Amino acid sequence: MIPTERYAMKYSIIVPVYNRPDEADELLQSLSRQSLGRESFEVIVVEDGSDVPCKEQVDRYAADLDVHYHVKPNSGPGPSRNYGVERAQGEWVIILDSDCVLPDDYLQAVDRSLRQQPCDAWGGPDRAHDSFTPVQKAISYSMTSFFTTGGIRGGRKKLDRFYPRSFNMGVRREVYQQLGGFSRMRFGEDIDFSYRIVEAGHATRLLPDAWVWHKRRTDFDKFFKQVFNSGIARINLEKRHPGTLKLVHLLPMAFSVGCILLLLTAIVLRLALIDSTARVLGLPASQLWLIPLLPLFVYILLLFADASVRNRSLVIGMYSVEAAFVQLFGYGMGFIKAWWRRCVLKKDEFAAFEKNFYE
Repeated sequence: MIPTERYAMKYSIIVPVYNRPDEADELLQSLSRQSLGRESFEVIVVEDGSDVPCKEQVDRYAADLDVHYHVKPNSGPGPSRNYGVERAQGEWVIILDSDCVLPDDYLQAVDRSLRQQPCDAWGGPDRAHDSFTPVQKAISYSMTSFFTTGGIRGGRKKLDRFYPRSFNMGVRREVYQQLGGFSRMRFGEDIDFSYRIVEAGHATRLLPDAWVWHKRRTDFDKFFKQVFNSGIARINLEKRHPGTLKLVHLLPMAFSVGCILLLLTAIVLRLALIDSTARVLGLPASQLWLIPLLPLFVYILLLFADASVRNRSLVIGMYSVEAAFVQLFGYGMGFIKAWWRRCVLKKDEFAAFEKNFYE
């Protein structure tokens, strides 16, 4: 073990930034309000080849934070985090996305939890802030709801083992260095790192009280692209870590295929107007085509009701239905594309998706 006495502070917060100065400003502002004393942490901002830098925003907090600003050529989030950790001094490194905002007691909650139950790596959940737009709140719901992701992104109720995600995770610096940090994967690099942490025998856990407000994507087009790439990453992760593909990871693909089949069945029935079958079911032939769509109607009502109650808004409930379908179809289509290229065409990870990830 590396003696902690060698470090001037306990936590090094690493924030890679790419063309998001306004987001960096909000995150730094929330860090400046932390109840844990500033002598306990440093902030390392890594400008990943941005066309719109955030140096002005960083300089604004120089008097309130022990903040360090570094500029490097664009290489993606994983290498940028590694770049920051190479310059860190803390016993722990905390990885945050630039689109996160922290409650005032975030670091206090981290520190308290780690003292109560030590581990080698941890992750925290996320929430939607009151100031978020209805679309942002809907996207946040779709990414955290048990009815869409199985709760695998940090909820207490989940269908799979929890693995830390890079928007809000902490790792002992010596463990980070031992494992070489994040890989060159453009998407899924955080799960790859979490898998390697567990495979190396290190203890990981969820810190429920170390939550952040996470803005995620601001519109459905960007959200679709994000989840599409996440679906691709899932196949790449299975190739790197055989046996990690679980039932919950197959659900978006099954949902996408199932929806398409139900819609096709409804269209065929609508065109055929099968009178004999309708009479057996006691329905007019003109309504027979609605039967295959009933599971979709039930699912839509379930999503709408749950999201509306959680957010206390019927508008967010409606947006959440759209967000859920964008998420599941986007992930499912990315998954199918990756399965075809990696498993059927036998292309390697980088050759199969160089255009998507590595331009």
